Amino acid sequence: MFDKILIANRGEIALRILRAAKELGIATVAVHSTADADAMHVRLADESVCIGPPAARDSYLNIASLIAACEITGADAVHPGYGFLSENARFAEVLEHHRIAFIGPKAEHIRIMGDKIEAKRTAKRLGIPCVPGSEGGVTEEADAKRIAKDIGYPVLIKAAAGGGGRGMKVARTEDDLGYALASARSEAKAAFGDDAVYIEKYLEKPRHIEIQVLGDGKGNAVHLGERDCSLQRRHQKVWEEGPSPALNSEMRSASAEWSPRPCRTCNILAPAPSNSSTRTAISTSSK
Repeated sequence: MFDKILIANRGEIALRILRAAKELGIATVAVHSTADADAMHVRLADESVCIGPPAARDSYLNIASLIAACEITGADAVHPGYGFLSENARFAEVLEHHRIAFIGPKAEHIRIMGDKIEAKRTAKRLGIPCVPGSEGGVTEEADAKRIAKDIGYPVLIKAAAGGGGRGMKVARTEDDLGYALASARSEAKAAFGDDAVYIEKYLEKPRHIEIQVLGDGKGNAVHLGERDCSLQRRHQKVWEEGPSPALNSEMRSASAEWSPRPCRTCNILAPAPSNSSTRTAISTSSK
């Protein structure tokens, strides 16, 4: 058990972690930008540290400031919540070097599954069906046009890092593609500190279904059933329902068979969601 947890997030996410920590009798440290100094999570935590100005890249994405906050307060663990640095392998490594626990997957596993480009490569290698798209990251408009022409419009340009619907832009025609690529990269850089993006075929009306998977880090993994996250606003989940009303027994059995494969193959120690769509393809449309 940890003595003191630093929560590297804000808002509702931080409040949920605060509540869990208090129930376990663990002291908490809130971090905040100058704009969030009076936020609820700051007022309810046992301690708080200002880590920078309002821009996320200068505060909640500032690894050096977060490490300094840990050292100032004596926090022996960091809970990243979700978004921000929760899927940043470098952050997990830096914490390990400072002998501070990262409450989440190991850095090597984040590199495999936290980066959506690498996660998709892994899924394909394991025989898991995926949405058609680019084989890796895309930076040049000419490459984007070639890929989009091959898979057909509309296409979705997606950030490789982070989640929460940020860094995602739809291009319905070639005329839309240049702006969509530039704006997706800019938004991803601002939100996650990483402007890597890739392209997928845009599914107009998919069902967004996640299968929660639990791995023990020793090659064993089980699925914990699915949840339907199809009700969304701006690619962000509004409602989750389990089990999904959209799956029949055949589809449920098939997803239960392939969803634990990445955890087993990569020896992942952590709970992790596998995202899918009912078009027999992996879809990370809201991640």
